[in-house]
Amino acid sequence: MSKIHEAHGKFIDHLKSQGRSSATVLAYGKDIEQLRDFLAQLNKVSIQDISTKDLQAFMAKLSKEGYTPKSISRKTNSTKTFFRFLKINDYITDDPASLLEHPKFEMKPPRILSKTEYRALRDAARGDFRMGAIIELLLQTGIRIGELARLQLADINFSTSNKLGEVHVPAGESYPERTVPLNKAAEASLKKYLDVRPESKNETLFITKTGKPLLVRNIRTAIDRYFKLAGIRNAKVNDLRHTFVAHHLMAGTSLVLVSKLAGHKRLATTEKYLNLIQGRMEEPIKIGEL
Repeated sequence: MSKIHEAHGKFIDHLKSQGRSSATVLAYGKDIEQLRDFLAQLNKVSIQDISTKDLQAFMAKLSKEGYTPKSISRKTNSTKTFFRFLKINDYITDDPASLLEHPKFEMKPPRILSKTEYRALRDAARGDFRMGAIIELLLQTGIRIGELARLQLADINFSTSNKLGEVHVPAGESYPERTVPLNKAAEASLKKYLDVRPESKNETLFITKTGKPLLVRNIRTAIDRYFKLAGIRNAKVNDLRHTFVAHHLMAGTSLVLVSKLAGHKRLATTEKYLNLIQGRMEEPIKIGEL
């Protein structure tokens, strides 16, 4: 086993010990594996032989192969993190990745649905009780699609005469546990779905006709279909979450509360939306309006 292979394995173990999410560990691992294979083609079997020019050549190769600047920037970050690890653990004395520069690219601002789009999407899915409830829940609570897919029946608590409804969002690998209020629109949509939900021993909230949990990719595909039916262009599932955050802020909900409801780890993440909503002439959506 070459030292590059050995260091790669140690790096993955280090990321896991740091509590990084499985998705992050997988992404970093594949990025460095791709770099390792490229270096092998250059006969760079020893870590000490790797130069900044070698790393720059790898990034240039990615660009020629059609990788976007954003993807190359992520791989640059993985590479820099890997070589910092190598230096800290005395695999190398000089860090060749320290001089590696990120490619410039423009970050597109989050897409916020307008009132017309918001209503059109809900109308398009109104006849599909399961997808109607999914879309309503994403719009009205701002939870992530992965969080929604993991919800259990016990996580939904409908309102009573003494208490408002709420959805319990279990902690994820990178996100804290939290409770988000359920408004009347979300409750009504969920009740319609539960009336037709197939009988199953599976406790997952959203399931298929055969009782199996509905997968994230299937939810994403179905929502994309309803975007198309509603005539909404250039929108993605995560934009429902962006819409929730932005319109709450436009309606005057406190930054701290919105951050807590959205499950943002840092308040700065929520603050970024403030620049996005400045100057919007449209009145904010009254969350929950029918």
